[in-house]
Amino acid sequence: MKRILTSSVALAALAAAPAFSQRKATIEHVPSIEFSSVPNFLKPPPGEYLGESVAVATNSKGHIFVYHRSAHTRLFEFDKAGNFVKEIGSGYYGFEFAHSVRVDKDDNIWTVDEGTNMVTKFSPEGKVLMVLGRRPPAVQGAQPFPAGPNAPAQKYVFCRPTDVGWDPQGNIFVSDGYCNNRVVKYDKSGRFLAQAGSEKAGKALGEFNLPHGLQVDGQGNVWVADRSNFRYQVLDNNLKPLREITNLGVGWTVCISSGPHQYAFLSNSNPNGNMPGTWDITGEIYKAELDGTVLGRFGHPGKLAPGFQVVHMMDCRNPNEIITGEIESWRVQKLILHPTTAAAGAAQ
Repeated sequence: MKRILTSSVALAALAAAPAFSQRKATIEHVPSIEFSSVPNFLKPPPGEYLGESVAVATNSKGHIFVYHRSAHTRLFEFDKAGNFVKEIGSGYYGFEFAHSVRVDKDDNIWTVDEGTNMVTKFSPEGKVLMVLGRRPPAVQGAQPFPAGPNAPAQKYVFCRPTDVGWDPQGNIFVSDGYCNNRVVKYDKSGRFLAQAGSEKAGKALGEFNLPHGLQVDGQGNVWVADRSNFRYQVLDNNLKPLREITNLGVGWTVCISSGPHQYAFLSNSNPNGNMPGTWDITGEIYKAELDGTVLGRFGHPGKLAPGFQVVHMMDCRNPNEIITGEIESWRVQKLILHPTTAAAGAAQ
């Protein structure tokens, strides 16, 4: 399998990857959800700064985790008030090019690193509990991306993975990702169970073209942001396709709120680089019921808060308090949603 290795050449290849086209959402008559923004509420230590804040998550105590790309990829923990608590994994071999951070029901912290091809489970205290995938050995030398057709996807080796989630039974789901185009299911001990998709991109249901985000709802269904297919897919627990959502623009990232009543938050983010015209057709986030009924939309592109400068990931543990991680503003915002009652109709 052709893989990105740990080197300046490799990271330059990642950064130079071509921009992905964007698509305007076609759903109509969606109510606007009013919100208030709380930018810059996090307080890093003196002399420290957030880099590209590609990933955010919260735990049961309201602590906020930011997995960001700076001079080095770093994972910071803040308390509910935004005060710095600690850094997790400083110098860790599995950190190179951050992509996702999630927190499970037991407050374990999981990172997905696109540069090392690794998914790591940390305890709340920061101890490594499980590793999925393997960092390509440096002795192989740097391999720029792409480097020819992908080899057949392997059970325990990733190629630029993007996200992780769990069902109520503790099974683990990984979206894998930029060069593999699949979703992989493992049991709670990390044993391979199944996959949907393959190393080849596809457009049929159950196939993917850059699965960029993933979450699992309380019914065990798997929601996948199928980014380059301009859609979201919903799979059952055995990774069989149930339906697709094609009218919300680009499937950039997905977040499922805590229960008992869960909501899906789906992002048609403005893209990296903000190519001409993209601010006019992208940048909004949709709130929906799990049956696809869209309840409203909020947000717009903008370099200053409350605008969004490439929302790469969201936390929606509290569905009335969304935390966004933004790439190009190097920023984390807290969005307080105001009540709304109207529904727009079903996503398609």
